[in-house]
Amino acid sequence: MSKELSAQLIPAAVPIARRSAWLRSTGIVLAGSALVALCAHVALPLYFTPVPLSLATFAVLLLGLLLPPRLAAATLCAYLAEGALGLPVFAPTPLAPGGLAHFLGPAGGYLLAYPLAAALIAFLWRRTRRGFAAALIGAAAGSLAILTFGALWLAVLTHASAQSVLTLAVLPFLPGDALKIAAAAALAAGFERLRHRTA
Repeated sequence: MSKELSAQLIPAAVPIARRSAWLRSTGIVLAGSALVALCAHVALPLYFTPVPLSLATFAVLLLGLLLPPRLAAATLCAYLAEGALGLPVFAPTPLAPGGLAHFLGPAGGYLLAYPLAAALIAFLWRRTRRGFAAALIGAAAGSLAILTFGALWLAVLTHASAQSVLTLAVLPFLPGDALKIAAAAALAAGFERLRHRTA
């Protein structure tokens, strides 16, 4: 191929490659936000706390382990934007009917922590050898961030004591979060092994 022809073809191909990458990223963001929404509706109301137990945090942990930091954060920001627009993507709760009001409810702190938690997990995971133990540590750090933001928000909302906030916003979710962390770590580590075998 002559230099003149190469110079004509390569610049034309660059916008196509960028468009393809943008479409791929958009598809991942939409699919990821749909996964979180689907998991959020697998929810169990707890009579002793205003925050329901749901699988949404499992999806956040998993996306953090599967996606790069920026894409993971963008996916969870898209999920929050969908909820703010009134789409039925949040876990159903009688204290927060949906839309922007949901962020002012008892689950608001947990929700707002999702992008940060996903980006943190992705950041930590990509600086390791991506084994099961590293995935556990990364997912645990993300889960801790979600619980911390959730507890702080509930403390501001209810003006409850530290002990009451722990009882309402943290302790009830620890056993379930441990299972979610282990499941997300196992899936991510398995995916990583499969990727290396097929590479």
